Amino acid sequence: MLYSFRNTLYFIKIKGKAKIPDYIQVRDETLALIAYFRADHIENGLKQIDMPHHNDTIKEFIQSLDYGKLTYLKLN
Repeated sequence: MLYSFRNTLYFIKIKGKAKIPDYIQVRDETLALIAYFRADHIENGLKQIDMPHHNDTIKEFIQSLDYGKLTYLKLN
């Protein structure tokens, strides 16, 4: 399901262990989970939230995330 545009997204980077890869959770303003994807497949994950005009901003933001910290990104 493609999700409609939001002003604020919350991100959590989850550290994988052993053979389990790192993951990214994307949540909306109500903290409902809207996307969950592998950290090494950001492009595919961004298709889930369907915001192509913000892809570069979101991708750069995801790469700078710390593990285990809920962090928000306010979009215009």
